[in-house]
Amino acid sequence: MKILIQGGRLIDPASQTDRVADVAIAAGRIIGIGPVRPDFAPERVLDARGCWVVPGLVDLCLRLREPGQEHAGMLETELGAALAGGVTSLVCPPDTDPVLDEPGLVDMLKARAQKLRQARVFPLGALTRGLKGEALTEMVQLSQAGCVGFGQAEVPIVNTQVLQRALQYAATFGYSVWLRPQDFWLGQGVVASGPLATRMGLSGIPVAAEVLAVHTALELLRGVQASASSSGPGVRLHLCRLSSAAAVALVRQAKADGLPLTCDVSAHNLHLCDADIGHYDTRARLQPPLRQPSDRAALRAALADGSIDALVSDHNPVAADAKVQPFAEAEPGATAVELLLGLALQWAAEEKVPLLRTLEVLTAGPARVLGASLGTLQASLGRVSEGGVADLCLIDPQRAWTVAGAGLRSQGRITPFEGRELPASVRATLVGGQVVFEAAALPGQA
Repeated sequence: MKILIQGGRLIDPASQTDRVADVAIAAGRIIGIGPVRPDFAPERVLDARGCWVVPGLVDLCLRLREPGQEHAGMLETELGAALAGGVTSLVCPPDTDPVLDEPGLVDMLKARAQKLRQARVFPLGALTRGLKGEALTEMVQLSQAGCVGFGQAEVPIVNTQVLQRALQYAATFGYSVWLRPQDFWLGQGVVASGPLATRMGLSGIPVAAEVLAVHTALELLRGVQASASSSGPGVRLHLCRLSSAAAVALVRQAKADGLPLTCDVSAHNLHLCDADIGHYDTRARLQPPLRQPSDRAALRAALADGSIDALVSDHNPVAADAKVQPFAEAEPGATAVELLLGLALQWAAEEKVPLLRTLEVLTAGPARVLGASLGTLQASLGRVSEGGVADLCLIDPQRAWTVAGAGLRSQGRITPFEGRELPASVRATLVGGQVVFEAAALPGQA
């Protein structure tokens, strides 16, 4: 289908572009930016005056809850929620039921997602079989099935020798390993350690749980990289959802040392702290836990200066009855993908972050994390470029909205941001040159 997006403010962080320009689309790709060729006859015109035209957002952590947990979220509803949030590409962690540790399971997930023709789904394969932290999976076969990396989701590897072997195996083929750093023994609590946890009588997770896990992973990475030249192209390490200032400091130093390392932070930890738990509010029962205001400030600064590469929704829809429990027994998680853009813009306004950097942590930044694992999409995902795939998002910057769980498209309606007013809203989302979401009819359509 030929589409012309007309009169919008084109903002592309990858090329540092910020100007008013038309975008012409044909056969799923962008064929022109700027003045349109006289012979281009669009079948549909989207009047984007007053809107931002940006690359489709890329979310590095979005749980679809299918297969195995359809009561909390169906593939169709969660992909629909992603599109409503402007997310055109997403990474699905391997902790489905069954775990994504065999190529056939990955094939089934991708086939189901492709049949729906909604957002692009990039699965992470399990690093160890059944996420048990013992035997390594067949990474080569999982990669051939379409996995963009390998991780443990929320399950730490207790045996550091297994983690070392996993990094060595991944280094042989140039794969990336994704870890949510938390020490197994110290990470058994339900909230961050501190005065609030003590007052509430809840078991705490100390900062040391994250710091020890980050330090261990980085030291193992150093050793593997030292021998990578003779054994393969090397491994890339991605640390998921950092939550502490101390972990940020370790990452900053490791990057300065030249280690092949990236990391992200969740929208929850970017905006909330342990005080937001209030009176045992299970909506704030999250993983990683909400930490102190000083940690939140460090995460905000690190995302702004580039020490943290990407902002993720950490979308994890939870059934309502799983939250109507005592705090320690409630299931951790919250819906967030539809809030991701607004929360990013709110952070930017509060911290005075330039718009290009704000959108970069949602587009080009996460696309760089995925890197070569994207294959033929690497050159165009997370950017607006002639010849690239037409994954785009139209944003109305003047259209603020108030978060109401009942009005969200996700099957999970639980969010700690209930009632918060967020800036801007998604007007339309395109994937592969097709309009797959519209908040309302855009004016001037032909």
